[in-house]
Amino acid sequence: MDSRFLWGAVEMLILEVISHRPTYGYEIAQSVTSESKGYFDLKEGSLYPALHRLEEQKYLASSWQEVDGRRRKYYRLSAAGQKALDAKKVAWRAFTRGVEGVLGAKLGVVDT
Repeated sequence: MDSRFLWGAVEMLILEVISHRPTYGYEIAQSVTSESKGYFDLKEGSLYPALHRLEEQKYLASSWQEVDGRRRKYYRLSAAGQKALDAKKVAWRAFTRGVEGVLGAKLGVVDT
């Protein structure tokens, strides 16, 4: 599988979390882990480069805020980011429909 596809999926998950409200890195990682029931566990080494890429692409805007004496960089979705998220969701759903079409004949088989 093309690794760009996996990065695109991770970026889509990040954009989805941020689409709900402005948030910061640690909270984004926790949301993705929690909502994926532990399937995705974003580490700093992949989360922050992805956030920087999304910010460079103008999909995210950021601002620094002080909370409990600590500075946090909060991210929010831009209009371009919402458009990109919508497009990524459409592409992802088409992909999963295609996979399910191939696997559909084998749904009675349980993988271990």
